[in-house]
Amino acid sequence: MDKSTKIWLVISSILLIVLGIFCIAKPGGTLLASAWLIGCFTLVSGISKLIFTFRTQRYLPNSASRFLSALLQIFIGCFFLFNLLETAVAIPVVFSLWVMFEGIIIFIQSFDYKKVGFGQWWLIMLFGIAAAVLGIYGMTNPVFSGTIVSTMIGLAIVALGAAYLMGYVGIKKFEKAIKRD
Repeated sequence: MDKSTKIWLVISSILLIVLGIFCIAKPGGTLLASAWLIGCFTLVSGISKLIFTFRTQRYLPNSASRFLSALLQIFIGCFFLFNLLETAVAIPVVFSLWVMFEGIIIFIQSFDYKKVGFGQWWLIMLFGIAAAVLGIYGMTNPVFSGTIVSTMIGLAIVALGAAYLMGYVGIKKFEKAIKRD
């Protein structure tokens, strides 16, 4: 691998780690950036779906439903982009709702595990209860859940940066091994 590629790999690794730390340190900014990205992705997806609908309407008979779906996605994307603060506030609430519902589902499913004789069914039940309680707490305290979401995003980005740095070290080992052969 040439020297400039290695330099860019190290630079991108360091930038990812710094970005991850920023996400952890500034949860509000992370949520606003996430809201913006969700808005952009939803808008682009809606526009793509609209173009697809127009180009395939004579081949696919249910174009009206795709057309309405595309318009809805475009509307939602624009709504998110023009209401970033509201969207940023909604992200932790939606996340908390998801965790709560998944916890309830896991709790209910734990009894299926009990029914088939799985000895640790009660651990599944406890995890379900814990998730449901954390979801409820997150809905009543969006600052808590927003911080959790931002921290998870930040830690994931730091992990990516660290993995790239480790990859750089690994590449150097590969190059040494290749030179010996």
